[in-house]
Amino acid sequence: MRTQIVLVRLAVLCVLAAGFARAQFSPGPLSKAHSSLNGPAHCTACHAVGAGKTKFKCLGCHTEIRSRLAEGRGLHARLVKQTGDQSTCVHCHSEHNGEVFVPIRWDVDLDQFDHRQTGYPLEGGHRGLKCEKCHSPEHIPVSERSKIRMKDMRRTYLGLTPACLTCHADEHRGQLPDCQRCHGFVKWKPAGGFDHGKAKFQLTGAHERVVCSKCHAREEGPKPFVKYVGIAFSSCSPCHSDPHHGAFTAPCQSCHNDVTWKQVRTAEVFDHSRTKFPLDGKHAEVACAKCHHNSNFKEPVAHDRCVACHNQDPHRGQFLARTGGIECAGCHTANGWKPSTFVAARHSETHYPLAGRHADVACAKCHVPKGADTLYKVAYENCTNCHSDIHRAQFKAAPYFNRCEECHTVGGFRPSTFTLARHQKSEYPLHGSHTAVPCGECHDETAATHPAAGRFRIEDRSCTACHQDPHQGQFRERMTVLRAGGGVPAGCETCHTLRSWHDLTRFDHSKTSFALAGTHRGVACTECHRPANPSLGVKSVVYKSAPQACGGCHEDPHGGQFSTYEASGGCARCHGVSKWTPTSFDHDRDTTYKLAGAHSDVACKLCHTTKREFRGKLVVFYKPTPRECTSCHGPNIAKN
Repeated sequence: MRTQIVLVRLAVLCVLAAGFARAQFSPGPLSKAHSSLNGPAHCTACHAVGAGKTKFKCLGCHTEIRSRLAEGRGLHARLVKQTGDQSTCVHCHSEHNGEVFVPIRWDVDLDQFDHRQTGYPLEGGHRGLKCEKCHSPEHIPVSERSKIRMKDMRRTYLGLTPACLTCHADEHRGQLPDCQRCHGFVKWKPAGGFDHGKAKFQLTGAHERVVCSKCHAREEGPKPFVKYVGIAFSSCSPCHSDPHHGAFTAPCQSCHNDVTWKQVRTAEVFDHSRTKFPLDGKHAEVACAKCHHNSNFKEPVAHDRCVACHNQDPHRGQFLARTGGIECAGCHTANGWKPSTFVAARHSETHYPLAGRHADVACAKCHVPKGADTLYKVAYENCTNCHSDIHRAQFKAAPYFNRCEECHTVGGFRPSTFTLARHQKSEYPLHGSHTAVPCGECHDETAATHPAAGRFRIEDRSCTACHQDPHQGQFRERMTVLRAGGGVPAGCETCHTLRSWHDLTRFDHSKTSFALAGTHRGVACTECHRPANPSLGVKSVVYKSAPQACGGCHEDPHGGQFSTYEASGGCARCHGVSKWTPTSFDHDRDTTYKLAGAHSDVACKLCHTTKREFRGKLVVFYKPTPRECTSCHGPNIAKN
C-alpha cells in the first residue's frame, strides 16, 4: 500500500515538472518594439504570475494609455471597458509573432475612420482634413512628449488636446482665450458667436453702425494684433473730442444721446410739455428761435389755432361750410402737412363716396395740385366728367346714352360686364370658334390698321371684313352663293366652318375636274396644291393650276422607259390609285415574252437585273432582258 502511494506521488511530480519545463519556453519572438524583453527571464514584465486566467501588465509600461483610460478620454477609453482587466489589450495588440510583425491591429482605412470615437468629432472646416494636418510633432506640447513612449512623434496620434490653440495660433495674443465663444468650426470670419450686447460696453444708437476698427485699433509690433480689451468707455471723451471746449461741465449724455448728436435733449433744462403748448410731431423739431423770436422766451406766443403761425387758409375758403370752419387740424396733424388725415374712408362723409378702384386713386388725380388754386369740389355726376369717352360716342344714342356703368364698374374698367350672353342678343351672335375669340381681336382700340379699329358697331360682318382672303379671290364666285334660308352670301363658310379654319368638310373635291380616289383621298391638300412661294404659304397657291397627270406630282421611277404608254393610260395602265403595288401589268399581254410554266412564279427582279443611273438614281431597265436559257441558268443547263 505504501509503495502505491509513493508511485502516485512520483507520477504527479513528473507531470508538474513537465508542465513547468514547457512554461520556460517563449511561444515566439517579440516585435521590434518589445525585442528587449525577449527570453524567459522577462516574461513577468508583461505577464502576471499566478494560477487562473492569463493576466497582462500592459499599462505598467504604457502609462500614457493608462492616464487616458483613467481620465476617460481618447479612443482607448471608448474601446476598453473600465474593468481593470488588461487582457482586452491583446484584442488589438498581439505579440510573439516575430520581430517584423506590427503589433497593432487597425482594420479601418484612415479616410473612413469615425473620429467621434476619440471623443472629438470633426465638424465644419475640420471635416475632410488629412490626419497629419493635426497629428504632427509641432502640435504636441513638450510636456506631453515625455509621456509618450514612441520616440518618433510622427507615428503617434497621442499628445493632442481639444483646445483650439493646440493647432491654431492665438490671433488675439491672450486677450480672448476661449476661441469657441466667438468662432465656429466652419470658418474663422465672421465671428458669429460674438454678441457685443453681452460685452461690458453694449452698442446702442449710432454706435451700432460704427465699424469695429474705429474703436478696436490695430496694435503694431513683430506680430500685429487687434486690441479688444482694456479700452476706456466709461465716458465719451476717450473716443470723442469735446466740441464745446470745456464750456459745459455736465456729461455729454445730459443733453445728447447716442442716436444722433444734433438732437439735443432739452427736457432736462426746460420741459416744454409743462407749458400750454406741448411740442408734438414736427413741432418738436422746430428750432426754439423759430417761435421765440429774439430769444425772448417770456413773450407769449399765439398757438390757439394753426393759422396763428401758418399761412392763412391755403384752400381759399372751399371748406368754410365744414364743421369747425377752416381749422387745419380737421385734416392735418402736427406730424406733417402730408399725408392728410382725410383718407378714402372719410370720403364717404362727402356727396361722393369712393368705391372700387376709385378708393385707390391718388387724391391728386381728381384734385389736381395747383397750390392755392387746387379744386376740391369737382363734378362727379357722370363718368365722362373725369374720364374721356374712349368709344368715340358710339354708345351716345339709345339704349346706352354714354352710361359707362352699363358695361363697366368702379371695380375696374376691365373686364367689361358685357358678357357673351349679351353678345348673343346683339345683331351678330357668336358661334363656333368666334365664341373663344377675345373681344379685342374684333373690337381693337389700339391697332389702327385693323378694319374694326375703335369700332364696336360693325356694319360689314362678312368674313373678309375681319379676315384677309388667303386665296386671293380664286373662290369669289363660290363665296357669293347664298346661305340656305339666310339670304346672305355664305362667304368662307362655303368650304370652311366656324369651328376651325382647317375643317374643310364642306368642300367636295368630287365636284371639281379631278375627283379624289384611292390613296389620293388621304393626301394633304398642300401635297398637290403647293405654294409658288413657300414663305407666303397658302397665299401663293393657285388651286386650279394643280396638275392632273401622274407625272405632275410623281417622279417617273422607270426613267422614261414607258413613255409610249402615255397615249394608252400612262401609269394607270399598270398601277392603280389605291396602291403602287401590286400592279395590273400583264406580262403576256404587254410584252413579246410570255411567261409559262415555272417562269410565271419567278419574281421580276430575278430576270430584270440591269440597272442604269438616271438623274442620280439607279433605275431598273426592263429592256433589253436576255431571253436565252443560258443567260439566266448557265451554259451547263443542257447537260443537266
